[in-house]
Amino acid sequence: MALQRSLYAKENRRPDVRTDERVDVVFLLLLLLLLGVGLVVLYSASYAQSRYDSGYGSATIYLRKQALCALLGLFAMWCASRIPVAFWYHWSFVLYGVSIVLLLLVLLIGQSVNGARRWVSIGGIQFQPSEIAKFTLILLFARLTKGFGKRVRSFRKGVLGFGAALMGILVPLALEKHLSAIMLMGIVAVVMMFVAGTSVKWLLAGAGAAVVFVVVYVSLMGYAGDRITAWLHPEQDPSDTGYQILQSLYAIGSGGFLGLGFGKSRQKYLYLPFQYNDYIFAIVCEELGLLGALLIMVLFAALILRGYWIALHAKDRFSSVLAAGLVTLIAVQTILNLGVVTNLLPSTGIALPFFSYGGTALAVNLGEMGIILHISRYRNRAAQQEDTL
Repeated sequence: MALQRSLYAKENRRPDVRTDERVDVVFLLLLLLLLGVGLVVLYSASYAQSRYDSGYGSATIYLRKQALCALLGLFAMWCASRIPVAFWYHWSFVLYGVSIVLLLLVLLIGQSVNGARRWVSIGGIQFQPSEIAKFTLILLFARLTKGFGKRVRSFRKGVLGFGAALMGILVPLALEKHLSAIMLMGIVAVVMMFVAGTSVKWLLAGAGAAVVFVVVYVSLMGYAGDRITAWLHPEQDPSDTGYQILQSLYAIGSGGFLGLGFGKSRQKYLYLPFQYNDYIFAIVCEELGLLGALLIMVLFAALILRGYWIALHAKDRFSSVLAAGLVTLIAVQTILNLGVVTNLLPSTGIALPFFSYGGTALAVNLGEMGIILHISRYRNRAAQQEDTL
């Protein structure tokens, strides 16, 4: 609620008035610390898989690829921290349209990886358009929030306006059977609509409709239904649908309070599938124990809270909503991933930001953090309070 009141107070401020402020050092340090720890953990988690995939020739296949993407992501973060917010504001509709085109290309020329058709290759570079679509949806929602103003409380603007933008992304994702991205973007959209000022009664109605959609979608898509069954009763099929969940729980349980020690995981030796990707946190728990897992969770919580603080103190409404949306994306991904790894939630295929292996996601996430760093340069000052468009 405080963020909503702050947004309305900033309704007419001009974005990107130059100040002498630096980027938020606390947010930057937390981000770099998470990235560094994530690369170290990835090395340990992917060690055995890398040896196996390379014919026991290299233990750093995944680490080298991830480190390269991290460098590209850091460069993207630096560039984004220098790009005026006005640029994103003016190009939001164009970028949103480009992301929809890329999602549709997946249906036509998409490449299948691990049984999922969600990748496209352009110029020899393979990436997931859904990662770009997440960013452009947040960008467009921030633009619409600025444009709607207080009219966002009406059904026409606050529900139909945002809903149309959301469906433009969700429909192609539904055709791709990309349930995890649908769920993630839906949650982020609801949070952003709440921050923007959409009436709670409409959000609750939308949440009810979303539940109905998920139930129908799961009932129609057999693979998703299997995930629900495996989540509720993994012990009924320990060698197939319940195997990954059980192995993840074995890893977490064997770690105890202090863990087995860094690099000493047993489950990473090809027992736990995708131990370097979606289930990397299980390896963290096994090697570093409850204590290490809690410290990493504290780092994520600190980064997220600092990000919301930056959003709250941004000088214009567009910047506030944009920062809040980008931070929410990281928060929701983190919560859903930890919930899946601990079997509190059914498997979603959502990675842990800055830890899980995945070049596109890492580079895009770091670029998004660069936008937040740029927004942090323009924190409120008394001299800026009277700036108007």
